[in-house]
Amino acid sequence: MDRNLAGVVRNFPGTISVYAKNLDTGKSFALRADDRVRTASTIKLPIMVAVFQSVAEGKAQWSDTIVLRDQDKVSGSGVLRELSEGVALPLRDLVHLMIVVSDNTATNLLLSRFGADSVNERMEALGLKNTRSLRKIRGDGNALKEPEGWSEEGRKPGNERYGIGYSTPREMAMLLEMIESGKVVSPEASRQMIAILERQQFKDGIGRQWRLKVASKSGALDTLRSDAGIVYTKRGRVAIAITVDGMREPDWSPDNEGNKAIARITGHLLEGLTQ
Repeated sequence: MDRNLAGVVRNFPGTISVYAKNLDTGKSFALRADDRVRTASTIKLPIMVAVFQSVAEGKAQWSDTIVLRDQDKVSGSGVLRELSEGVALPLRDLVHLMIVVSDNTATNLLLSRFGADSVNERMEALGLKNTRSLRKIRGDGNALKEPEGWSEEGRKPGNERYGIGYSTPREMAMLLEMIESGKVVSPEASRQMIAILERQQFKDGIGRQWRLKVASKSGALDTLRSDAGIVYTKRGRVAIAITVDGMREPDWSPDNEGNKAIARITGHLLEGLTQ
């Protein structure tokens, strides 16, 4: 496994950070696992956790609605930007859209309701000190908006380079392990979160292991790809978090070099950690 992974790392033009753990055997692999990385849309996983926690504490109900306004819409992934102004969206639907189709507008609506600081407080309570939501999503391309919705952490000098959030591969995998173990919010809430992650539609990285059940959340920037998920094999549940940064050029096709590197790494990890 080490030799095969070294080959992938050597042939990738940028930086690769990895942490993986077989949750049933405890066997693990780490490469730059504690380096802070830009999360891209994988920060939506901690945001989902914070919303579930708020509902569990009675601060919100799943049936609560948020009305979509034209000024709320941002470009990039998702479908809400195509809907009419004035649509009332339940919190549960917004969470599903945020994860399943990585909807950027849904994410911002949830951050407007709960705040990025609440996400960070929840991560701190879980012992994850290097996973933080920094601000709302600006969109992409020519449709970029001015950044808003800053958390206290996001306003700190130097953190703007991370965009909407930062984490480490180890902490993302730890969060997945806690959810899979039923230790986040409640066993039932954890089960529901895993079920949502299983329905995530972007399967170009970890999810290319199509013969196996995968619960994951991916993220993408121009030259970065990130993926965090659990792969369910006959020889153990493997939590994996991978970030590849420094692709030679922006490429939004499913077969870009970032996605393919993540898929290859995942295959080698599964082979090595489930023997």
